[in-house]
Amino acid sequence: MHQERRTQWLKGVLDLCVLATLARRESYGYELAQSLGAAGLGPVQGGTLYPMLLRLQRTGLIAAHWRGGDAGPARKYYRLTEEGERVLRESAAGWASFVADVEAIMREGLAE
Repeated sequence: MHQERRTQWLKGVLDLCVLATLARRESYGYELAQSLGAAGLGPVQGGTLYPMLLRLQRTGLIAAHWRGGDAGPARKYYRLTEEGERVLRESAAGWASFVADVEAIMREGLAE
């Protein structure tokens, strides 16, 4: 049951996590999924990640370009745009406020 809850929570914040990860450096899809997993989010499936990346690209929050590989095929790299940086800053502030509100509700509920 815990994993189901975690999956539901992740659906609400995956966009924000992707933007924050791309704020550090540009990345290709598989590498991005690995970074998110290593950060503790668990496996992010390609069927979830790639449509989301396309949507973020279409809305102008990220940009993409192809780069040839040294030992393999070309990879599509994603980077944050200026608009993406703005949205990330605004969303991070909203997220911090939301987390504080949820934690307060949990403390009150557990104290009774």
